[in-house]
Amino acid sequence: MAEEQSLAAEETGSEYNAFVTETTIEGADDGPLSGKTVAVKDNISTQGVRTTCGSAMLADYVPPYDATVVRRLKDAGATIVGKTNMDEFGMGSTTETSAFGPAENPAAPGRVPGGSSGGSAAAVAGGLADLALGTDTGGSIRNPAAFCGVVGIKPTYGLVSRYGLVAYANSLEQIGPLAPTVEEAAALLDVVAGPDEHDATTRDAAANSDYASAADGDVEGTTIGVPTELVEGADEGVRETFEAALDDLRDQGAETVEVSLPSVETAVQAYYVVAMSEASSNLARYDGVRYGVSGGYEGNWNESFADAREEGFGEEVKRRVLLGTYALSAGYHDKYYAKAQDARAWIQQDFDEAFQEADVLASPTMPVPPFELGESLDDPLQLYLADANTVPVNLANLPAISVPAGETDGLPVGLQFVGPAFGERAVIRAGSALE
Repeated sequence: MAEEQSLAAEETGSEYNAFVTETTIEGADDGPLSGKTVAVKDNISTQGVRTTCGSAMLADYVPPYDATVVRRLKDAGATIVGKTNMDEFGMGSTTETSAFGPAENPAAPGRVPGGSSGGSAAAVAGGLADLALGTDTGGSIRNPAAFCGVVGIKPTYGLVSRYGLVAYANSLEQIGPLAPTVEEAAALLDVVAGPDEHDATTRDAAANSDYASAADGDVEGTTIGVPTELVEGADEGVRETFEAALDDLRDQGAETVEVSLPSVETAVQAYYVVAMSEASSNLARYDGVRYGVSGGYEGNWNESFADAREEGFGEEVKRRVLLGTYALSAGYHDKYYAKAQDARAWIQQDFDEAFQEADVLASPTMPVPPFELGESLDDPLQLYLADANTVPVNLANLPAISVPAGETDGLPVGLQFVGPAFGERAVIRAGSALE
């Protein structure tokens, strides 16, 4: 079995600042991932190795147990090589909100690697790990996969156990793989997927699916729906790269049809109301008493809690907690949170109707190429709007994959395939056709 690590896992200034903590956790002697190195996002619990969530609040937190996905990695023979840098508590799209400094993009120097799983994508793109695990609440696997020119899979909600994941927005987030190729990402998904007695949201439908075998590149007869709403707003170079990828798929025997998802126009607004509301509830535990840095013991408890959060949380986390608390407050719950949940139902209905016409849906993963480092920090609203193509998938609890589609002006562009619930094999097959 795996060798347990001491509490003194090494803090490093790793290449590309991809890791918050570098360490070595050896897995079983053999298994499907024997000989493979895996980087694990720093919001996934690792016994005896600190798990910071990219936050000063948890800079010294060491979990007493492994997340289910970590246990499955070790049982499969993988060697875990470190905990990857990320936007603080998963709140960001560039990895620049990390308390440990921004990660860099190996595929586009001077540009962000995306987020919040930017360190995981950078580790794979930079050759620091063979594979990586990230988490996706509104695009946080697919965004950095697109920006770093690697493959990322956001599984169906309930496919992968969230036991041991430090929660941001429970009803939206999923753990998933990043890898250089679709087949390798699917093989990692095979290891971590499946029901878990510790997570009641996991489903039996997740068992024994052999996702890697679906990466056969055969899209002959596949109908690909192209939602106009997810293409029209994309940067011209991104759109041209996307259209060229569709031409390639048509040459391989796929058919493309235009579909509409009218409710996605409200997706970003609905997503941020739901996500921030759940975040405000989840982060209430970081009060300097149960978790986090101490706020001191002079004065009253409210002042102590406030001091702890002022010291431990970064600006983006504070912004989202405040907005989420406001949306849940008396007099505003029905006006904001309840309406966001209604919009979520409409989005799910639109996807259901689209899948009556197509086997999978395709869009640019991100509407723009990677931002320059520092470019987006002064305009959080524009950063939120950049998630327009990814957040609808989380609201509808569907699977999606981002695969490299080419470049625009030398910068990576990703193509996203979305499938029906537990339709991972369909998106994996479509994604492998582009390799």
